[in-house]
Amino acid sequence: SDLQKQAERGELLQPLVFASLVLCSVLLYLRVSLMDPGFVKPEEELEVFHLRNGRKCEEQGMMMPQVPNAIRMRHCGYCMVKQPMRAKHCQQCQHCVRRYDHHCPWIENCVGEKNHPLFIVYLSVQLVVLLWGGHIAWSGLYFEQSWHWLKRNLLLLISFFLIVIFTIISLLLLISQLYLISCNTTTWEFMSHHRISYLRHSELENPFDQGVIFNLWRFFC
Repeated sequence: SDLQKQAERGELLQPLVFASLVLCSVLLYLRVSLMDPGFVKPEEELEVFHLRNGRKCEEQGMMMPQVPNAIRMRHCGYCMVKQPMRAKHCQQCQHCVRRYDHHCPWIENCVGEKNHPLFIVYLSVQLVVLLWGGHIAWSGLYFEQSWHWLKRNLLLLISFFLIVIFTIISLLLLISQLYLISCNTTTWEFMSHHRISYLRHSELENPFDQGVIFNLWRFFC
């Protein structure tokens, strides 16, 4: 491949950058999969949290849609905690998660309020690694109609097709996530709009939407 030829010539810049990106994607994967996605604390801890962060809670409250107070806090029958708006109980994690987006089987963790931005960064880095890896694998393929060539390049061919499949999956997931973020909605809210009380009782189709630019700014910054 082109990367191997550069390494053999002593041109180590691109091989080192590629290796650094792969390492970065692995570290991001571990970070996103192991970190707290935003688990809802028990009621007594939640009250202390609100008292210590009163100003932050007031600011967040200004961003909430105008819905009846009766449905702002829901009681979870599994965790026995009061769920803030946009939280949902995850059956796999056995916890309620703030601003629940989805449970990702790839990272074996929920994507929620705390790790969602980092999850987008991880997807972006992973997509760059896959695209670059696909280019590297393709550069090493010189097609010949012989059994010896196929036997020698079988592993490279399999790797290339796997990279193509994962690239398509990562690209579609990243595009869908960025679209939902730009609308200030989550995968769970998008898929279950008709079953969620604070959306079903709202006069607006998406009461959290405050414009694409502001939605992106609030999410990433």
